[in-house]
Amino acid sequence: MSITVKIDLGYEFQVRTPTAEVFSVLSDVPTSVSFFPKVEKLTDLGDGVYQWEMEKVGTAQVNIQTVYASQYVSDKAKGTVKWTPVPGIGNALVGGQWKMVSDKKSTILTLSIQGEITVPLPGLMKMVVVPVVQGEFEKLVEKYIANLIIRFGGEA
Repeated sequence: MSITVKIDLGYEFQVRTPTAEVFSVLSDVPTSVSFFPKVEKLTDLGDGVYQWEMEKVGTAQVNIQTVYASQYVSDKAKGTVKWTPVPGIGNALVGGQWKMVSDKKSTILTLSIQGEITVPLPGLMKMVVVPVVQGEFEKLVEKYIANLIIRFGGEA
């Protein structure tokens, strides 16, 4: 048995860094991922596809490790970095997009993430597991954004 947890997150913020520099960081997947907390391993599978392996969370008896792959496509002219899920790898499907808009000496960033994480637990635990997994994912993304804001010199 397993439980599928849906993730749908959206954020907008502004940093004190020119868009070209922001794009160079976010479009370089290993550099961007280096700011994301609790990533155990990132593997380049070629053709813009990267496999994420997150640290295990839980206890010694009951723990969950999220593993997935996404294909990344960057478009400097549009100011976007998009990723789409690669089915058949791991226990999650994660896609999303960064959108960057220049505002003189700063950059307005929009981040959207959609996903499904499959957790190998009985359906009876769904009411407990879903909010915990969603909350944990949200905390990781918010820490990622906080780390990027520091990297980009603070919020504008």
